[in-house]
Amino acid sequence: MSKTATALVIGGGVAGSVTALALRKAGIDATVYERYPTAADGIGAGLSLAPNGQQALRAIGGERAIDALGLEFPGSIFGDANGNIFTEFAGFPDLPATRVMARADLFRALADHAAAGGVHFEYDKKLVSVSETADAVTATFADGSTATADVLIGADGIRSTVRTLIDPAAPGPEYGGVLSFGGIARGSDVVTKDGMMYFAFGQHFLGYYGVPAGAMIGVGRGGRDDPNSGDSDKNTVWFASLPRTEPMTAAETTAISNAEWLTRLRELYAGHLPGEALLAHTAPEDVTVVGPMELMPSVPTWHRGRIVLVGDSAHAPSSSSGQGASLAIESAVELARCLRDLPVPAAFAAYERLRRPRVTAIADGARGTNKAKAEGKPAGKPALPAPEEMFRHTHYYSIDWDQTVTAE
Repeated sequence: MSKTATALVIGGGVAGSVTALALRKAGIDATVYERYPTAADGIGAGLSLAPNGQQALRAIGGERAIDALGLEFPGSIFGDANGNIFTEFAGFPDLPATRVMARADLFRALADHAAAGGVHFEYDKKLVSVSETADAVTATFADGSTATADVLIGADGIRSTVRTLIDPAAPGPEYGGVLSFGGIARGSDVVTKDGMMYFAFGQHFLGYYGVPAGAMIGVGRGGRDDPNSGDSDKNTVWFASLPRTEPMTAAETTAISNAEWLTRLRELYAGHLPGEALLAHTAPEDVTVVGPMELMPSVPTWHRGRIVLVGDSAHAPSSSSGQGASLAIESAVELARCLRDLPVPAAFAAYERLRRPRVTAIADGARGTNKAKAEGKPAGKPALPAPEEMFRHTHYYSIDWDQTVTAE
């Protein structure tokens, strides 16, 4: 087969926008088809974009898209529910700091950047079926329209339609054993260091970090802080987990009021340092119900014929990894390199060979974290590797865009 000249990208989120941008850099004309009538805003609170995700964007000239987004958190502090601090890690000085931002802001910024770079987006296009010939693939949408290209790329998320078209028996998302929440505590007097994210392990896990009042942080009140509220110039963002054996749908979690969830969380975190204080200084309107923590089990088949998966449709580690968006960006860039240098199906095989071991290892690590959150552990120093060891392999990963991809 000849090399790829055109592509249909299904899904306009992080993976879709970056895939189209990377394909354009590779000389491949890509159009993005998004099922919603406007640019995907994303569901949930905030997310972290780690150094490796930022470096993958830089490989295709996409780093400008995030220049004005989020707050930088280069370091991490690990402790327990009794207020003890075990380890403090300032981050790797030669890497960019992790950025924390509203999910919707990242979605919009990447879509806008891709569109400014010449990528065409089609909205209100719900994929319903795909057909292939020896030389092309055609997508049919719910409105009766069709589109044809050399390849079709499923960047349509954890509940991917493309994944089931490739393999009707493909697994769906798996419940991680906890419900996730985020919020803003105002005037709590909990002390935090600038640029440091805290992780308190113990009977119930809690993460938190300080932010300037007025910062755009992606939780509570539509994702934006109120600069005129709180008793100081700094508030505290927290993220917590409520263990639950039986899963709930996102709709079921949002049907329960924020006030009721806050009451349950306060009961769960009673006596927790600093969880009790943070929740006591959180108002119901400052709570974000993220919903059930989900991840993708290993997907056996990433590609078939002229169709391939990228991002969460193929590999979605739970939010415990802090790597969902970054891994999606990495995979988008690697897929574009493979399609640039190799014909289909060799390009898809090379892409899977480059990506599957890495995403599987990170997902497995997040699975262990989820288990600890769901079961709860006594307060005390957790059995964690040194932060440098924990983060080095993940954060230093980089993609050499100029290196030619080979079939072996």
